[in-house]
Amino acid sequence: MCNRIALQRNAGYSKAGMWGIVNLRFRVFRLLLSMSAIAVGGCASVYNLPANRPLLSPVPVQDVGRMDPSFDDDVLLMLSFSGGGTRAAAFSFGVLQELDHARSGSKSAKSLLDRVDYVSGVSGGSITAAYFGLKQRAALADFRERFLLRNAEENLKTAVTLANIGRALNGGVNDNQFSRWLDENLFDGATFDAFAAGHRPRVWINASDIYNRTPFVFGPVAFDALCSDIRSYKIADAVAASAAVPLAFAPIVLETFPGGCSTRLPDWIERARHNPDAQPLLRSFAESTARYHDGSMKYVKLLDGGLVDNFGLSGFSIGILAAQRGHDPMTEKQAVRVRRILFLVVDAGRGLSGNWANSLDGPSGTELVAAAADTAIDASVRLSYAAFSTLLAEWSAKVRRWRCALSPADRARLGAPAGWKCDDLNTFIERLSFERLGSDRAAALEAVATRLTLPADQVDLLIEGGALALRNSKTYQAFRSGI
Repeated sequence: MCNRIALQRNAGYSKAGMWGIVNLRFRVFRLLLSMSAIAVGGCASVYNLPANRPLLSPVPVQDVGRMDPSFDDDVLLMLSFSGGGTRAAAFSFGVLQELDHARSGSKSAKSLLDRVDYVSGVSGGSITAAYFGLKQRAALADFRERFLLRNAEENLKTAVTLANIGRALNGGVNDNQFSRWLDENLFDGATFDAFAAGHRPRVWINASDIYNRTPFVFGPVAFDALCSDIRSYKIADAVAASAAVPLAFAPIVLETFPGGCSTRLPDWIERARHNPDAQPLLRSFAESTARYHDGSMKYVKLLDGGLVDNFGLSGFSIGILAAQRGHDPMTEKQAVRVRRILFLVVDAGRGLSGNWANSLDGPSGTELVAAAADTAIDASVRLSYAAFSTLLAEWSAKVRRWRCALSPADRARLGAPAGWKCDDLNTFIERLSFERLGSDRAAALEAVATRLTLPADQVDLLIEGGALALRNSKTYQAFRSGI
């Protein structure tokens, strides 16, 4: 009979060797394909213990994607950072640096960096998103040294041993080592209480609920449904869940506490669950959230956010799809005040791999597994970006119609200034990728491994690439000309 091994949060960890996170996944696949389960010996089940706490008092109902009233300016600036290990973290960091070079025209802000309203992150991109969300401008001073130049793989179990192969077969090679490393070396024990209401920017960390096959957005909606306290949950644990590559890591686990609080679900969840015409993303998200709340799930198990959404667009999409009024998910006053909306999707990409396309034989079993995984993720992100672009354009037109239908009394009530034009609302969306950097620089960046440790010269090349991609963007230049 198999032994069950619970990986306690204070467990020790190995320092044997290092693989890149994606390379680790593929190497584990190769081992699994080349060795039988019998050769592994033993069948200990590997799992993490939940670290979330029950909610002791009810909190106000909040919606995913809700755009809180903020910051008395007419710009809405949103960032989304893709997955891709340190490669993605560094490329995203370059974008933040370039935003800081742009003077904003706002009396209360030093640069456009200070006017970022929302930042969403997946996997490697979630590290930059969370650290910037926590430190704001101060993140520019030390993120390169505290994370980008560090070896975040140093405590991962990577040795090719029968024990590690057994762990992969029975839950994951690594448990919570990465979470602990992040907490001790980067986030300093910070919890989501640091992202309290009114905090700018609002931060979304994205993982994948592998049972419901839906995005899991760390925030009040999901945790209220769990009857769990998001304020006490460690930021490092959320980031580790977002980056938990299957087999390389055991899932991060959350416990549900059904009946343990009086918090109710947002009204739109019930509407979406029972509406056969609801968009599939909205309905599946509503169904999974309801399962957290009604006790039909005891545990929520989370892996890499890139499995379902490698651009981190789900939170924004759900907020728009759940909208009931013309100005949602903005407040009325924000919808009247805003003139320019910019959404930047920072895409560190996933380069081509292998050389079997030039030979009759192949791909091998290992290459086939890797190619299938990459094909699924790449196809998904292309479609998600196209769909989100359309969704954002439709939403912008809806807000514009709502503004133009306001009566003079409503305009005065909502603070529309003299000379206000209802159709003065422009929305910009841009995907910043290596492709915008010229063939030579793009090729150099594509060759960088997707892992959690990189040489300093590659880190700096990626930072420069992110800054240059934004600087060269005509969409970004058009947005700035209207400020």
